[in-house]
Amino acid sequence: MMRRILVTGAVAMLAAAGTAVATPAAEAATVQPNVSYVLVNRNSGKALDVYNLATTDGAAINQYTRNDGAWQQWRFLDSGSGWYRLQSVHSGKVLDLPTTADGVQLVQNADRNDARQQFRLADSAGGQVRLINRISGKALEVWEWSTADGAKVSQYQDLDGANQQWQLVALGPGTRTFTNPIKRNGPDPWLQYHNGYYYLATTTWNSTITMRRSTTLAGLATAPDQVIFNLSSRPNGCCNMWAPEFHLINGPNGNRWYFYYTAGRNVPDYNPTQRLHVLESAGTDPMGPYTFKADLGSDWSLDASVLKVGSSLYLMATYGGDGAGQSNSIQRLSNPWTLQGSRARLSSPTLSWERQTGAVNEGPEPLYHNGKVMVVYSASACWGPDYKLGLLTLTGTDPMNPAHWTKKSTPVFQRSDANGVFAPGHNGFFKSPDGTEDWIVYHANDSASGGCDMNRSTRAQKFTWNADGTPNFGTPVRLGTTLTAPSGE
Repeated sequence: MMRRILVTGAVAMLAAAGTAVATPAAEAATVQPNVSYVLVNRNSGKALDVYNLATTDGAAINQYTRNDGAWQQWRFLDSGSGWYRLQSVHSGKVLDLPTTADGVQLVQNADRNDARQQFRLADSAGGQVRLINRISGKALEVWEWSTADGAKVSQYQDLDGANQQWQLVALGPGTRTFTNPIKRNGPDPWLQYHNGYYYLATTTWNSTITMRRSTTLAGLATAPDQVIFNLSSRPNGCCNMWAPEFHLINGPNGNRWYFYYTAGRNVPDYNPTQRLHVLESAGTDPMGPYTFKADLGSDWSLDASVLKVGSSLYLMATYGGDGAGQSNSIQRLSNPWTLQGSRARLSSPTLSWERQTGAVNEGPEPLYHNGKVMVVYSASACWGPDYKLGLLTLTGTDPMNPAHWTKKSTPVFQRSDANGVFAPGHNGFFKSPDGTEDWIVYHANDSASGGCDMNRSTRAQKFTWNADGTPNFGTPVRLGTTLTAPSGE
């Protein structure tokens, strides 16, 4: 049920005891108690935000570029007589002004429903509103008219300035949204949707293997990482974990998740100790528990993935390339943890765009569509801004024969300077919850100077298909862009 909130443009004059002002004379915004709102400041165009995704009492509430994440969504809780608490969808806590002083930092705290946490809406021109605190009678404002991300939100005498005016943007209950990144500091992502949850694992560069899960794509941004395996728990286990992937495979032990990863010692630069390994789950929960299953090869290799053609399984990976630069390889699997026969070269960096900042093919990932078998791989070196994706299509019958694969001559996904996305690569694919949409997950940097390190963030976006059955990934979207969540959430 909608509630009309009566407001006035005059400064609220409140008694020290915090008694309510006289009934205001003009109508203002309409709010619904069960709808989430984003509050956008008129001066800066930025949204009221639980800074750094905090969930603790006393955490700062600042402004940040609008992204419609849960940390920017607020619900109005009715306190009666036209007063409301504003509750964060992210933390469950409410806005709180610790004192009546000008310039005090707006924070979040557990809901006490006292006057410090109660606000009314005062009308401003153009459909904007001011939020007037009950105990102080002052208006929430972005301090000192700042337009910067992270700028403090505080209170000051109600002057109806643009930095005290907020637009209430209702988020429709029928449409879920999210914004990238879905994980900060999340290189080499692998994401799957299974039994009502999204599961995400990324490189940790330490001795733990972690995974997070959420019922929504947006929720992954704040879901806690849970340790599912520690490398030190196995003989010779060491020391940094890269490029995780988990695949549900019906093998000799029934349906199990097989978790593939790279590990090696902590050494500078090129790491000759990195090897491939695989874990096996006890059941069909992607979170495990897992036990160590096998080492996969005894020489330098990275970026394991599993390709299925007919009833046959193949391990794809990255290796030294037999003098052809860093290349992708393919080798038969007799079961999900046992290699069979010798490996073959799947692709090597033969094209100019694959050699821009280093001759590299790596991160081969399977992609299937309408009977077509494809591999999407990363090319050029990850320490430059031109890391990008290429495409192989199985045009013959034997995946082990390089001549039976056709390489597309141009990249299928690459940097967008206009959108501020650099070095997009090392990807995976997943289906929407209802199975009707195809999605790509990948990492990228925010600047052209970004490196091959933990500052890369995990992003996701929907893609479509070209008439010839190949993927159309489009352009990587700018961070903070509001995107519709996968169908079926």
